[in-house]
Amino acid sequence: MGMNSTADVRKVIDQVTTVLFYVAAGIVMCVLIGLIGYIGVKGWSAVDWQFISSPSKNLEAGGGILWQIFDSMYLLVLSMLITIPIGLGCAVYLSEYAKPGILTSVVNMAVETLASLPSIVVGLFGLLLFVTYMGWGYSILAGTIALSILTIPVMVSVCLDALKAVPMELREASLALGATKWQTVCKVVIPSALPGLITGTLLIAGRVFGEAAVLIYTAGMSAPPLTWTNLNPFDFTSPFNIMRPAETLAVHIWKVNSEGLLPDARRVADGSAFVLVVVVLIINGLARYIGARIERKMKGVI
Repeated sequence: MGMNSTADVRKVIDQVTTVLFYVAAGIVMCVLIGLIGYIGVKGWSAVDWQFISSPSKNLEAGGGILWQIFDSMYLLVLSMLITIPIGLGCAVYLSEYAKPGILTSVVNMAVETLASLPSIVVGLFGLLLFVTYMGWGYSILAGTIALSILTIPVMVSVCLDALKAVPMELREASLALGATKWQTVCKVVIPSALPGLITGTLLIAGRVFGEAAVLIYTAGMSAPPLTWTNLNPFDFTSPFNIMRPAETLAVHIWKVNSEGLLPDARRVADGSAFVLVVVVLIINGLARYIGARIERKMKGVI
């Protein structure tokens, strides 16, 4: 009787725990669906080709988000060009080369500390150092480096998890065949970890695209008149000038809502939020799809 009673209690606990897990997952899904649904209902009617392809206006109705989308993409590309090599390099060092000691402990502590910093703190740091002390002013360059400071520790953690997931047997087999440590890392470890690396990188890219607090204090909340025909990166009116201020889509949403100067501020804010959510969902979807696709190919599954 005692053994049967214990088994029944364990079965009940298991069933209750399973139900709690399903409830927690359902709550998360409901919140996500409700948020996306609300933004979609509010912003769908405001988005059309003219809204996406026309520049914004300061005091007039009918403005679009053309340059806000471009600035968001431009800052995303530039910041990831810095984040990926530094984050991957640091993760490779910690995973493959570092030995337990003071240096490794310091690096791990630095990564954990930076990863826990609020984005507003990184933004204020960028304002004091890059914008003020170094004299760059509100610029794409200042915003890019500030974004990199925010995302590098996350990139290190993502890459580290992907590299540690590679079986140790693959490393040992490569070394046993005469490959050097560097050859093993480049030709065995990193390719094996590629699905996780790509998935993590794209998820970080989605976060960067929607970041606002850092860029308010570093890239600014406005942009000079820009023209597509001006491709000179040293001209202040060129879209590719990294020393000009830039207003990303997330910052534009905050600015429109906080200032309230536009006659159609509600339309612009709702439409911008809808575009932002759609782009982030596309990036996250691509992360899952590409990661799964590469993993299937590596396993020989079509």
